[in-house]
Amino acid sequence: MGGFLTAERITEEQDLWSKVKDDIIKTIAQAEGDAHDDGSYGPLFIRLAWHSSGTYEAESGTGGSNGATMRFEPETSDPENAGLDKARKLLEPLKEKYPTISYSDLWICAAYVFLKESGGPSLEFHSGRVDVPEAGGEGVENGRLPAAEYGVKDKTIEDKDEEERVNNWQATAEHVKQIFTRMGLSLREACALICGGHLYGRCHRENSGYAGKWVTEPTVWSNEYAADMIEDTWVFINNHSKMLGKDIHEEVCPVAGNKQYVKKLEEDDSWDEDQQMMLVADMILLWDDEFNPHLKEFAEDSDLLKKEFGEAFKKLTELGCPWKKEVVEEN
Repeated sequence: MGGFLTAERITEEQDLWSKVKDDIIKTIAQAEGDAHDDGSYGPLFIRLAWHSSGTYEAESGTGGSNGATMRFEPETSDPENAGLDKARKLLEPLKEKYPTISYSDLWICAAYVFLKESGGPSLEFHSGRVDVPEAGGEGVENGRLPAAEYGVKDKTIEDKDEEERVNNWQATAEHVKQIFTRMGLSLREACALICGGHLYGRCHRENSGYAGKWVTEPTVWSNEYAADMIEDTWVFINNHSKMLGKDIHEEVCPVAGNKQYVKKLEEDDSWDEDQQMMLVADMILLWDDEFNPHLKEFAEDSDLLKKEFGEAFKKLTELGCPWKKEVVEEN
């Protein structure tokens, strides 16, 4: 909200956003009625905030959460945004109830609210994002968000080394690094964002073509993602794979043509709904020499991850915002 704000106006803004946050909490809880994502819409809002922010390009100053450009093509139909129409629709009643707030502020606020409710970092919300108007609106071009199998899509499950690392995984690692450095983020910040962000929710076969959740409790803050990646054994699979002579559980079975990783079964184990998965773009944190040291630190210290994920997530969701641009212009 540009311009000078009086004490009265500040109080009005605080009261407004307090009401919005209360309604976001109620919206998140509605998931219990349709059994979505383990009883919470919160992970959807994390992904909405991330993907609306992750298009930022520091060099050109384009993309980012300011503008809420995911409402427009081609961004709406970006394969990496599949399923996020549900998140936007869930928040539409709040936009109608509070017409003076922007979509772009609402989307980010929803993620902040869930992070706090889940036991994650409590972030100070800064309003002031300005939506691109409906008339003439245009989304950011596709290709700015990370792809799960970049550089290895044509590989088979036989194309791997003795440590189950898919051939040419280095191309995926370089792709992920390029995505985050393009935004102006460090590799440590990137690692923190992935370790904290992929803690929540799951992949849906009907949206991304991948299936399963990264951790056993995908609606509660922890450092389980980082710890399990290091401590557990992960196997490269497709939708025809078997393990110990058993078909891959449907909860972690990708569609034909897609490949992912699943936690290895031991002889006395059986498939169940809590089976975990990882994407190739996750596993590179373990394999890459630049990412691995950060991953190990976060695996050992949940409080450290909570702190650094919170700082990185706030930075991510404020890239290209009006108050950030003002600082750059003044300097």
